[in-house]
Amino acid sequence: MTPPQGPVLVTGASGFAGGHLVQHLRAEGDTVVGWDLPDHDLLNRTALVEAVRALRPAQVYHCAGAPHVAAAWSETTRTFKANVLATHYLLDALRQSGHACRMLITGSATVYTPSEHALVEDDPAVPNNPYGLSKLAQEQLGLQGNVDDGVEVVVTRSFNHTGPRQRPAFAAPAITRQFALMEAGKLDPVLRVGNIDTRRDITDVRDVARAYRLLMQRGTPGTVYNVCSGRAHAIRDIVEGLQARLGRSVEIETNPDLLRRNDTPVILGNPGRLIDTTGWAPAISFGQMLDDLLEYWRQDVRHSA
Repeated sequence: MTPPQGPVLVTGASGFAGGHLVQHLRAEGDTVVGWDLPDHDLLNRTALVEAVRALRPAQVYHCAGAPHVAAAWSETTRTFKANVLATHYLLDALRQSGHACRMLITGSATVYTPSEHALVEDDPAVPNNPYGLSKLAQEQLGLQGNVDDGVEVVVTRSFNHTGPRQRPAFAAPAITRQFALMEAGKLDPVLRVGNIDTRRDITDVRDVARAYRLLMQRGTPGTVYNVCSGRAHAIRDIVEGLQARLGRSVEIETNPDLLRRNDTPVILGNPGRLIDTTGWAPAISFGQMLDDLLEYWRQDVRHSA
């Protein structure tokens, strides 16, 4: 079958994962159009239809949306609009364009029922937080889009990922930024953290971007794929790894504001389906990920007023 013709569209192109994805796609020679639109623009149904008709993308990586699990408790309406309604409008706009298109929706492992074992795609999906509920609704819209909207949709359940440029609202960059500030003498040697004994399957964002492109090329429409490393690290491992790199110990203080409701002790995925389908494997080690995070925040601190 002749693949669809047209540019590659990335929504949420200025976001963390979206930005790294755009960088990877362009390095691979793809013609990329990045939409850096706030949520309300994706919710402007008429404007969205017109924009899609004008662009006629062959591929759409849908990375836009509300990204934060903790914030979803206080911003539930915004979370559902950004993750669910915007996805519905985008699928409908692609349908109305009448142009053959393939779409990848970046979903989340938060849809799974918490479990101690390595999660596979057939495990129960019963989220325990509003963010996970919104992502489950989003992926169901995408899977139904194969039938209702005539769009070839592949869905990921992406586990934790981090790397340079991630906002310090997330654990790994928040911890790394504090260490960089301490090293520069701009912060007392007291590390303020949430629960650092939780264990998470953490992948470098650059490996995640590679997985997305491979799934766009080789993934089966109407199928869900875990994007993960298959290894769980305690958040404490990040703390200890950075302490070793800086050659200093710090006092660790728990900040109650950083503790989550219904925090899951372990989130670990099985990437077997992704590997079998695409041949993907992580290329960036946990240690290199920490090295690159630390260097990014050192540079940020150095150039901050």
